[in-house]
Amino acid sequence: MAQQSRPEPLDLNRASVVSSTGTSVATAMESPAKDVPRPNSPDSYHTTHQKQMNDGENVKNHPSDFIVNSTSFCPQKMTTAKATSLGYPTEDTLNSNSFTSNGSSDDLEKAMAPALIQEQLGGNDVEKMDLEPTVRVRGNHTTNTSYSSSWRISVPPETPAQLPVKREHRIWRGLRHNFFTVYQRLFTVCFVGNMIAFIVLLVTNRQSQPWGPDRGDVATAAAANILASFLIRQENVINGLYAICCATPWWFPLRMRRSIAKLYHFGGVHSGCAVSATAWFILFTALITKDYALGNYDQPAVLAITYILLGLFLSICFFAIPKFRFVSHNLFEAVHRFAGWTAVGLFWALILLVSKAASEMADADSLGLTVIKSPAFWILVVITFFTILPWLRLRKVEAFPERLSNHAIRIHFKYMKIGPILGIRISDNPLKEWHAFASIPAADGQSFSLIVSDAGDWTKKQILEPAHAYWVRGIPITGVLRMAIIFRRVVIVTTGSGIGPVLSMLVSHPMPCRLLWSTPNPEKTYGENIMESVCKADPDAMIINTRASGRPDMVALTYHLYVQSNAEAVFCISNPSLTRKIVYGMESRGIPAYGPIWDS
Repeated sequence: MAQQSRPEPLDLNRASVVSSTGTSVATAMESPAKDVPRPNSPDSYHTTHQKQMNDGENVKNHPSDFIVNSTSFCPQKMTTAKATSLGYPTEDTLNSNSFTSNGSSDDLEKAMAPALIQEQLGGNDVEKMDLEPTVRVRGNHTTNTSYSSSWRISVPPETPAQLPVKREHRIWRGLRHNFFTVYQRLFTVCFVGNMIAFIVLLVTNRQSQPWGPDRGDVATAAAANILASFLIRQENVINGLYAICCATPWWFPLRMRRSIAKLYHFGGVHSGCAVSATAWFILFTALITKDYALGNYDQPAVLAITYILLGLFLSICFFAIPKFRFVSHNLFEAVHRFAGWTAVGLFWALILLVSKAASEMADADSLGLTVIKSPAFWILVVITFFTILPWLRLRKVEAFPERLSNHAIRIHFKYMKIGPILGIRISDNPLKEWHAFASIPAADGQSFSLIVSDAGDWTKKQILEPAHAYWVRGIPITGVLRMAIIFRRVVIVTTGSGIGPVLSMLVSHPMPCRLLWSTPNPEKTYGENIMESVCKADPDAMIINTRASGRPDMVALTYHLYVQSNAEAVFCISNPSLTRKIVYGMESRGIPAYGPIWDS
């Protein structure tokens, strides 16, 4: 028996093109051109295909089922035997029909779907180019191929760009990026500013008889902080702030633009003013208690309402602490909503009772005049108006669910037009809980959709038992990704259903960017339409199937794309843990990075 010859290395100066009948067509390439399509290449085929479609001809199958791209293989490492072991068809395996053996779904995809092995940012990708309008079935596996889709499932590069050393000393770096973020700085400015005024008011009135500042001034300070805390969360105010900041031109220095893009940390103003309002109201309660105890203010109803309000303020602040907020978000929402509404009603009662008591004093104005002269009254009018406004827009709208898989659903709405990078809140019980999702405008401009993935009891219910109507209120709110437009080029990192907010921006507001999407079984979970939208938004998107390749080093891959694309900033839309990791990993190396925070 003759000794078996050793497999010869693939000749990278020749591209072996194997037709569907197993015939090999070898095209010599003395010096392959990067930009010129080879004969029978996908580029030339799609050109012919498009011409045939335009001419009304019947589109025939691709003349080749498999192409080996010479730019992706290392001549020292790749042999025919190794290519065969990896599952990619060669001339021998096609002639012997060995590729039709029973195998896994991954093997079937490698063997039957035409694949172009190429180099993308240092990593080998399997590009699925569906060239035959047919459905192939083997066992329990179905591969649906059509002319309309093209995307890549990426393998993370083995040697991504090396991460640079983190800047600054470890202790200062940790403090700056974890404890002195923009959110904490805004909170500190609001709270410290109020406490300075608080101390100054006490010191300047230390000699007054009876002791203490005027109750009206303290009440006004508390009401003003409540108003500021409320307005910074109001939908129209948020959209207005984003509109102003997004008008920042590219010629502004990057240092200035990277600071403006931190707008989404406005929650620091909300919490800073809310805590300050509670501090002022504690002082107000102390003054009322002192006067009542000394017999100078015989108004037990005012005293009772004051203590109830103080209890409501303290409970709102307590359940808003991140630790308790994450443990029971529904409880946090219920306390925030119902305690807030109760507080507004009690404030009206308090103002009227205090004004009535003041009008009964000698030489005092009438009750009506006393009320309208009170600054707290006008502040409360504004608070009440903006509290009611979103609920005036409460309505139940028709929904058209599209179940993508057991883990995700796409819900379509047609009740309004919507702009890019906007989020809406939906609910099946408007008094119980609300859930915010990013909207994806439809191509017709008349409708939009949103993606819901399995992230808890409520979302799981929507996937398994799709509803055909939801409650909505208020107006759509601008999201964090909106700030990406003030940069010339960005890298967007997302995982799972975070692709929804990303598509919300890229589909309706295309811009130079690189997209990194890591998720389990993306095609199976989110369907062809989402995959095609991703490919349309970024033809070179790096899509990683974590079921096949495991969880990659997202920080390293993010930096890799940042360097490769010469981007100005990085945006991350993912779970809180990974978002913090990506943002810290980039910011600690001097790279502008942004991602939603717990109170954004």
